[in-house]
Amino acid sequence: MTAPRSKFSQMKSYLLELLIDALKTSGELFKIIIPISIVVRFLQQWGVVDQFGLLLQPVMELVGLPGQLGLVWATAMVTSIYGGMVVFAAVAPELNLTVAQVTVLGAMILVAHGLPVELRIAQKAGTRFRAMAILRVGGALLLGWVLYHCYQLTGTLQKQNHALWNPEKVASTWSSWVVAECQNMVMIFLIILSLMAFLRILDKIGISDLMTRLLEPVLARLGMGREAAPITIIGMTLGLSYGGGLIIREAQSGNLSQQDVFSSVALMGLCHSIFEDTLLLMVLGAHVSGIFWGRILFSLLVIFLLAKLIKALPCSFFDRYLVRRVKGKTPESEASCC
Repeated sequence: MTAPRSKFSQMKSYLLELLIDALKTSGELFKIIIPISIVVRFLQQWGVVDQFGLLLQPVMELVGLPGQLGLVWATAMVTSIYGGMVVFAAVAPELNLTVAQVTVLGAMILVAHGLPVELRIAQKAGTRFRAMAILRVGGALLLGWVLYHCYQLTGTLQKQNHALWNPEKVASTWSSWVVAECQNMVMIFLIILSLMAFLRILDKIGISDLMTRLLEPVLARLGMGREAAPITIIGMTLGLSYGGGLIIREAQSGNLSQQDVFSSVALMGLCHSIFEDTLLLMVLGAHVSGIFWGRILFSLLVIFLLAKLIKALPCSFFDRYLVRRVKGKTPESEASCC
């Protein structure tokens, strides 16, 4: 009788820990999401969303998306993926989007989101804020453009999108909106809870270790030193925000060259949280071909080309425009790109 009770206690403790973690994570996100929801509600009532869509229409047309979705991407860039999801739920139902369009938008969000926080982390690790901002936003647009033309030329994913989380259109009254938003918050919490449980299962069955073993030789092919592999894999699997403290600490240790730091942070910027964030965008209906495989292949190709470009650039350009001196490093420990 002791063994079953022990297993039951372990399961109970595990579920309680999972629930607490999900509540904490949801609470932090709701601090961002609730104000965004209120602002978007006012913007919709005042007609600002449509005007903003017209303003961003030329940019979004480059990737085959309606201008209104520019607000979704802009919100995700300034806040987080969850913020973008809230705006998507508000503006998408009337746009009759295809799976291809949602996939293009999802890939752009995955490459460029949460920029104020993540660019600051990249800066503290030793890269230039402006360089990383251009890489993230420019990379998102380029990946969106490539995916858009690939789906158009092949005629794939052109059916109408049906998101797993697709709130019904809410009546114009504030009371109806509040009820609908409360339902959305409950659904977001359930999504977070499910994702956290799924990620723990992946870790338990060894998928994370498998990714580490698979990525190490790939990173070596990109010209990164062996010391850069663990930090890069942490960022790619856990994300810049979660692994930020370790990333900065390793970058400050002096064990990594500046080129390794730049390449590592650049790769993590383009492709991080490959499990969690991918699953989030799949909830909106995005296809795995673009938001997972497309993003990984695109990111590896960009970093490969960047590594070649850095070798061809004068060291003065690299030192002035791409990297910065990290507090805690001595000039002797900062290996140049040369």
